Amino acid sequence: MISLIKRCVRQYKKASILSPIYVALECVFDILIPFIMTFLLEEGVNKKDSNAIICYGLILAALALVALLFGALSGVQCAKAANGFATNIRKDMFEHIQTFSFSNIDKFSHASLVTRLTTDVNSVQMAYMMIIRIAIRAPLMLIFGVIMTVYAGGALAGIFALVIPILIVGLLLIFKFAYPLFKTLFKKYDRMNTVVEENIRGMRVVKSTVREDAEIKKFSQASNDIYKTFSKAERIVAFASPLMQLAMYLSITLISWFGANLVISSNGQALNQSQLTMIITYSSQILMSLMMLSMIYINVTMSKASIDRINEVLNETPEIKNPENPVYKAVNGQIDFENVSFSYKGEGGVYCLKDVNLHVKSGQTVGIIGATGSSKTTLVQLLPRLYDATVGTVKIGGVDVKDYDLDTLRSAVAMVLQKNVLFSGTIRDNMKWGKPDATDEEINNALKLACAYDFVQGLGGLDTHIEQGGSNVSGGQKQRLCIARALIANPKIIVLDDSTSAVDMNTDLLIRKAFKEYIPETTKLIIAQRVVSVMDADLIIVMDNGEVVAQGTHTELMDTCEIYREVYETQQSGGDFDGEN
Repeated sequence: MISLIKRCVRQYKKASILSPIYVALECVFDILIPFIMTFLLEEGVNKKDSNAIICYGLILAALALVALLFGALSGVQCAKAANGFATNIRKDMFEHIQTFSFSNIDKFSHASLVTRLTTDVNSVQMAYMMIIRIAIRAPLMLIFGVIMTVYAGGALAGIFALVIPILIVGLLLIFKFAYPLFKTLFKKYDRMNTVVEENIRGMRVVKSTVREDAEIKKFSQASNDIYKTFSKAERIVAFASPLMQLAMYLSITLISWFGANLVISSNGQALNQSQLTMIITYSSQILMSLMMLSMIYINVTMSKASIDRINEVLNETPEIKNPENPVYKAVNGQIDFENVSFSYKGEGGVYCLKDVNLHVKSGQTVGIIGATGSSKTTLVQLLPRLYDATVGTVKIGGVDVKDYDLDTLRSAVAMVLQKNVLFSGTIRDNMKWGKPDATDEEINNALKLACAYDFVQGLGGLDTHIEQGGSNVSGGQKQRLCIARALIANPKIIVLDDSTSAVDMNTDLLIRKAFKEYIPETTKLIIAQRVVSVMDADLIIVMDNGEVVAQGTHTELMDTCEIYREVYETQQSGGDFDGEN
């Protein structure tokens, strides 16, 4: 917690300091109230002095008002500090996640990252709020209360020396058994969020396959699992309340018993009635402080698991970083793979790309064909360093991709992925993801190249609103908008990863023709299921089981590559080819 506070409190240090100061001042005035009360009783009530009653009454009212003022100021600063602290944690986590490579992201599920950014941060925020306010008030009230009890009652304060150790041992046992359960609980929240995310994303599949009941059952199991774990943890934590009640009532009972006996036996000389009242009042404050400390202890116990999960994200080291002296310009779109092998597990793992050697000239159109699992997508993901090659070297423009500035490299390589993503907002907003300062003219030119201009005008132009995920446009329209978004950046290389599968053959042909005529210097890599989409390419690469088994033009491969020839003939006869990755 301390390291997280140092890291994320930043501009809220002042509020984090002021809140405890105001709390301390509030405690001073709260502690004085029972002390002044004894004078009210002895000098005013017992002596029937109305002036003393009025005088001490006004003092008590003033103390209460000042304590209330400092309490309010503390609450305001506490809220500001805790909310700001939580905001910084979320900001730092989100920014750090943006630096992750795909291999880093693979370590965390999407649902887990969402849980850490929401539920876990809320838990830590609550703990921090208690630390800078209640965790200051409770110990101060405890210390002041003990001092005043010793001052007023002497040996009677020794009762706390018997009760407090019992309380501490009990709380430690609660922590020991509850913490592992809370740590497990957040993992189960991840599981439940995963079920929800998958269901919402795949709602069309769920509906079309009539799997609603199965999904409800799956969610119920995940939810019940959380219920059982949380209930078990809460049953353990629930022991804190009766333990505190036992300590409180035992202390007050013993103080009342021994105190009353002392008042009677000494005839008010060793301890009078007013002093006993003050001791009981301070005893209540002491035990209330202990109860608040137990609440803090329980809350911090719960948040400890969240802190660990947050730190896992913040302390994750991005596997792909900028080099010390990066190259800031890609001269052209030439591509070279030199003895490249890749494993998602790194060295020692199973290689899904094996000894790949390729040379693509700048401006060429390259088709990539291969069956499911042939690692076509993995191959192109090495270009913008979404992953790094495990063995060998990948070059763009004659420069190792590891030597480029990451922003420069990824601006030079535009990728239109298999799963096209549009963001909520206007079409113009989505296009500017490719180039933030793009003009409407540049956007329209890109839309024309992607054969998207006409349907965009039919929808209402660039100000047409796109729903989340692009749910209000068809699959083919979504693909063409994503292609336009990639083109607008004027990249050195553009990768179309099965990105025209939802458009008709004629539109596919028009897009490829526009690429050839209007962006001749851009290297085009086209991963396709249909041979017809790549048969006029300058170079066609055939992949199988992570290896490049053949490369050449359509004519050359028809003569030399049996796999390619079989795929072509199957499709020409009306069959299909499973070309996904």
